[in-house]
Amino acid sequence: MARWLGAGFLLSNNVVTMTQPRLSIVMCTYNGAIHLQPQLDSLLIQTCLPDEIVISDDGSSDASMDMLQAFAEQARHLGVEIRLLQNAQNIGCVENFSLAMRQASGDVLFLCDQDDVWRIDKLALMAARFSSDPSLLLLHTDARLVDAKGVSLPYSLFDALQMTPEDKQAIHSGRAFEVALRRSFATGATTALRRELVEMALPVAQGWIHDEWLTAVVAASGRMDFIDEPLIDYRQHAGNQIGMRKRNLVKKWHDLVRSRGRLLRAEAKRLRRLERFLAKDGSDVGGERAAQVRHKRAHVERRVAIGRLPRCQRVLPILREVRAGLYRTYGVDGRSALRDMLRRG
Repeated sequence: MARWLGAGFLLSNNVVTMTQPRLSIVMCTYNGAIHLQPQLDSLLIQTCLPDEIVISDDGSSDASMDMLQAFAEQARHLGVEIRLLQNAQNIGCVENFSLAMRQASGDVLFLCDQDDVWRIDKLALMAARFSSDPSLLLLHTDARLVDAKGVSLPYSLFDALQMTPEDKQAIHSGRAFEVALRRSFATGATTALRRELVEMALPVAQGWIHDEWLTAVVAASGRMDFIDEPLIDYRQHAGNQIGMRKRNLVKKWHDLVRSRGRLLRAEAKRLRRLERFLAKDGSDVGGERAAQVRHKRAHVERRVAIGRLPRCQRVLPILREVRAGLYRTYGVDGRSALRDMLRRG
């Protein structure tokens, strides 16, 4: 008798064999007609076509829906199932992606933005990783950053995120939560995940972006990894809701001195929500992860208090955080301490 072990794996007579998981692309659109067609074209020339494409439009008023209708006919002709949704009113990026993910029926879901272009082998390479590793819940990749016209920028997504060799090794070795406590590192446009994660993680907690939330949840409770290759062209333009560009010296200086009180207070609230979510698990692992988040939240709240002090009174409390190793554990070490010394509040 055969027994199903999960997406991509079947146990028969004590022998595990791989089957092809059902693949769904989950795409969200909103007034993106200017860059939409190249992305749509790239989805249908994949070396491994998806079983399903779910597209949720967030109330576009441009030509997006007309383009999507034409695309749907083309995709169906190739044997790809299409679910085309349109929201009656704009609900925002996070809710729109959450809605679309819930509508997808695949074993593995590939998140897709409206203004990028996928490399022809993206789906095949990522699907193969899920098929070969039943413990893998989330997989993301590097990206080639391009400008509005598709011209390559002189650095990749991982370069712009300043992912270090130590960060990469930690993620590869199953210590992604250490990295997640310091920084955001998995970009939704490059991400694929198992359906189990949707059921586990949604709804997205208030104040979180969907890709950040999914990354934090899976890093805390399961296995994630990345492919160190640029599998999409990640377009950077004025209309990006969330973009990624390297900062020059002027921007770095403004970043050091700008007010961070509101940002840090919001971060403390976000961490409290993650802490509560993880504590609900009830397991030893969930409790340990919640305690780690609580520890970081306390550090962030002390940073809020530091920002209320005159600069001349900030040295000692900053030094206490430095000596405890908290800037290193939960931030970018000397840079975060310097921000707290120089920022306006």
